[in-house]
Amino acid sequence: MSDRLVQSSVERGIARIALDSPRNRNALSAALMEQLTQALAEAGADDAVRAVELTHTGPAFCAGADLTESRQGGMKAGTTRLLALLRDIVTLPKPIVGSIDGHARAGGLGLVGACDIVLAGPASTFAFSEVRLGLAPAMISLTTLDIMDSRQAMRYYLTGETFDAATAASVGLITMAADDLDTAVASLVADICRGSPQGLAASKALTTAAVLDGFDRDAERLGTESARLFVSDEAREGMLAFLEKRPPSWVSG
Repeated sequence: MSDRLVQSSVERGIARIALDSPRNRNALSAALMEQLTQALAEAGADDAVRAVELTHTGPAFCAGADLTESRQGGMKAGTTRLLALLRDIVTLPKPIVGSIDGHARAGGLGLVGACDIVLAGPASTFAFSEVRLGLAPAMISLTTLDIMDSRQAMRYYLTGETFDAATAASVGLITMAADDLDTAVASLVADICRGSPQGLAASKALTTAAVLDGFDRDAERLGTESARLFVSDEAREGMLAFLEKRPPSWVSG
């Protein structure tokens, strides 16, 4: 179906959920987030599912916010939706393994950080690109800031530069880079499935407690900050420049 932006299937105890909107690089549109939320809920409720693989079709894992929707306003609803989605990933009582072999940008890194384990193939690249659009990685700091080396987080938050899978692993954003991604993911999920459902859920809860504390403490404030930045003059110029494939006004030379 043409309106399906997320594909899901279950095989041998693994729910495979794939972002499937390559025409816009799997951007976080309202429809994609709604379908992803539904797929995660179904996986969480299925007793046959022991773990979830979150992956993608096309050359991009996720480009971040859908800038076409963002420029049309209504950012409060968008920020609320993204915060809820990130929290759903963190709180799902089953391990979520990110399987990435493509580009991840901005809000897409929020999904990366929310996964419990992330493997990335050689085609993967990453960037906290918000700063180059007049924005900041406000909401996705909830799932990325604590897992990354603090000095490296400062660098990549502030420069917006692109880095590869090996670097992403070295700074803590992902678990490991894998030349043979399919084999590495298959081996990992096989090991996960050796754990009991109760043991997996309780063990995951130990690793996510601090992140959830951050959501409880800071999510509302960061969502408000993100919405404020999106409607600013600088952000409008940054997003327009991106869509027009030109440098924004604050870049000289």
